[in-house]
Amino acid sequence: MRSIPALTAIALCATIGAAADAQDLQSTRGLAATCAACHGPDGVSVGGVPPALAGQDKAELLQRLKEFKAGTRPATVMHQLARGYSDEQLERIAAYFSAVAAGPAPAAPRAGD
Repeated sequence: MRSIPALTAIALCATIGAAADAQDLQSTRGLAATCAACHGPDGVSVGGVPPALAGQDKAELLQRLKEFKAGTRPATVMHQLARGYSDEQLERIAAYFSAVAAGPAPAAPRAGD
């Protein structure tokens, strides 16, 4: 039988772990939010341009991000943006978008709307 102090320690560790996970998720969401201006909220771009990030394969997305960072993949601004992140941050961004359910892209606004 476990003692009360041992159970308290286990509960405390679980609470700290959950709080750290929530903080990591919030931090990762903050990193991913920087992509929203071009790729749309949660990586679902308007009209599909630029490409949606939501639901893409993590390894493929990470590879493209690293290629942008290295300057080996053609881009207009992505190579500049990717250089601002560490490899660990790029991995977190790729993981975030791969976990977001891909949905239909919102229609682009029509003239006069």
